Amino acid sequence: MPVNNRIAESQPEIAAWRQHLHTNPEILYDVVDTAEFVAGKLREFGCDEVVTGIGRTGVVGLIHGRGGPGGPAIGLRADMDALPVVEETGLAYASGRPGAMHACGHDGHTAMLLGAARSLAESRAFDGTVALIFQPAEEGGAGAKAMMDDGLFARWPIGRVFGMHNLPGMAVGKFGVRAGPIMASTDEFIITVQGRGGHAALPHRTVDPIPVAAALVQALQAIAGRNADPLKSLVVSVTQVHAGFAHNIIPDTAIVSGTVRSLDPAMRDLAEERLRGIAAGICAAHGAGVDIDFDRNYPITINDAAEAAFCAAVAGEIVGTANVDPDAAPMMAGEDFSYMLEEKPGAYIFIGNGDSATLHSPTYDFSDDAIAFGASFWVRLAERALNRN
Repeated sequence: MPVNNRIAESQPEIAAWRQHLHTNPEILYDVVDTAEFVAGKLREFGCDEVVTGIGRTGVVGLIHGRGGPGGPAIGLRADMDALPVVEETGLAYASGRPGAMHACGHDGHTAMLLGAARSLAESRAFDGTVALIFQPAEEGGAGAKAMMDDGLFARWPIGRVFGMHNLPGMAVGKFGVRAGPIMASTDEFIITVQGRGGHAALPHRTVDPIPVAAALVQALQAIAGRNADPLKSLVVSVTQVHAGFAHNIIPDTAIVSGTVRSLDPAMRDLAEERLRGIAAGICAAHGAGVDIDFDRNYPITINDAAEAAFCAAVAGEIVGTANVDPDAAPMMAGEDFSYMLEEKPGAYIFIGNGDSATLHSPTYDFSDDAIAFGASFWVRLAERALNRN
């Protein structure tokens, strides 16, 4: 089955929805206008149930198949939130809200799922129920977990869940998926070096936290380079160093912070253990104190092997097997869809965005040419997953 004809015909309209969302980006949980737009479309399409306010501002739409309520249910998820980025695309539909931008393509994800929703509501060529999950706060706010905590899986008997993300550098009309880890965990650390400040001309009367912080930055690189199994993925990145406020004053404290990314739970544990040990040891060696805050953020996004193979097969029906990579390289970026995959079997798949700017770039834009492929994938996946014939 190639691209869905109904979706192909309505691609310009779906692209217009996408561009509307792009012009009106909203951040984290403050996706009030976006959620209202989504809910309005779902009601317009004739969804059997549309519920708002799940996980604060999430939206769930239910479409029952030809047999009505009952039977198995699957969840298809799209993220709605934008990023705190100043847009530099110069597009006619560029962000109209200063300091906010759809720099990760969530506008495209939402539009594709809306396009699929209309087609599914019209055809109902399946048995069971499709739950359309429109989620806030993927970009650091754990909106997926918030929706789950608010009863997403308790209220509706969703048995399997699926997510999709665009990928710059992959040609439009191509898909990529893999069994096992596909996105990394996203832990964050803040190390506060407790020194003793004083006059910069009298360093011997102080415990200067700045050289301690410098030693920490260097030593933390050894975790991935010398402590981790070189055949396993681990990233430890120091992204911020803050200390001091005047040329002639040695400060009391210095702060070193950053992120740890891993595709393996054992490597995740190792990184935290070594980070704590290195920080405590270096600070003690310099006569400084230390406070360590290690925040375990999003888990590793791990695809169920059978569901990943199922997604690859469905994508192959849309674009041909030659255009589907069933062993796509994982990414060290994170994704809160991981919380859903911890609770339910499912898979997360990449869709090509062509030769665009990278994700989170102020010059990025989602490719409207990908819409027909992504929306068709959702429709075919639902029909395959919920068709007893």
